[in-house]
Amino acid sequence: MDERKFAVLRAIIEDYVATQEPIGSKSLVERHSLKVSPATVRNEMAVLEDEGYIVQPHTSAGRIPTDKGYRTFVNRLNEVRALSSAETKAITQVLQGAVDLDDVMQKTVKLLAQLTGQVSVVQYPILSNSVVKHIDLIAVTDSRIMIVLVANSGRLEQATVELPKAISLQALDTLRIKLRSTITDKKFSDVAALIYNFSKTANQSEIKAIEAIVEKVDFLSN
Repeated sequence: MDERKFAVLRAIIEDYVATQEPIGSKSLVERHSLKVSPATVRNEMAVLEDEGYIVQPHTSAGRIPTDKGYRTFVNRLNEVRALSSAETKAITQVLQGAVDLDDVMQKTVKLLAQLTGQVSVVQYPILSNSVVKHIDLIAVTDSRIMIVLVANSGRLEQATVELPKAISLQALDTLRIKLRSTITDKKFSDVAALIYNFSKTANQSEIKAIEAIVEKVDFLSN
């Protein structure tokens, strides 16, 4: 689409969003500096209609954008307003106080809503598609451990596992090393299977701990 047709399409979309009324060529010329004659605008609107970017809802009405028109408009948007110094400062100050990914996401979505005046939605990266960058096992008591998993996206997950019997610090260190060599840099969706296969070669003192860990890791990665 050439720039003139896009300018007409953009004007139609902006006016229709503002008024929710079909847009005619006369109103486009009056409201927008298109730098072409009304006859040219009508011709461009006819071409846009033929190509499926706009449609006439009923006879004698103006035109409204189609899904194809909206999509083309969004794909061609390249005018992003620069943040003011006050907005930049506010964003920096708020995000500097974030303590973890959950906090970052909550603060970000609140800031976005405040800056745009629109409803904002946040979506976490899907953990199953992420890669394990770090795993740690931390002894809370002699029979309770904390699993800490860090994804390449920066997301951190942790869970506490109650073991059926005590595990020594030496056994826990050995297990930690084995788990790191098994699942580091592997996709979360593959973690449960990797640990399960690894558990087949583990010694008896590690089996129960591994089974509990597999259950928790499988839960975290789904």
